[in-house]
Formats: sequence, C-alpha cells, structure tokens
Amino acid sequence: MTGREQEVLSYLAQGLTNTQIANQLLITRTTVNSYLRTIYSKLGVTSRASAIRYSWDHKLIE
Repeated sequence: MTGREQEVLSYLAQGLTNTQIANQLLITRTTVNSYLRTIYSKLGVTSRASAIRYSWDHKLIE
C-alpha cells in the first residue's frame, strides 16, 4: 500500500467523510473515492467498516 493510501486509510479510521479526507489532503473527493476503491481491492474488502477492521487486525493503522 502506498503512503498516500495509508493516509487515506488512517483518516477513514478516524471517522472522516470522503469530503473531509479530501480537504485534509488537498485533493478532490473523486480522488479520495479512487483511493478507496484501490484500498478496498488491495485489502479484499467491500466497505469502510471492513477496511477499518482489516487494517486494525493486520496492524496497518494504529
């Protein structure tokens, strides 16, 4: 996972919306959606909650 994907995942785990993540990273919401699709694919999950759970279980986020 790239550094930027990890940043998006970290913000996701903090409960930020896609718009809030975009504002934090100074990118568009469309770009956040693209990152999320890539993250979900890499983790083999289909939802925000599953991505967060997987990340905690595999120590991808703190």
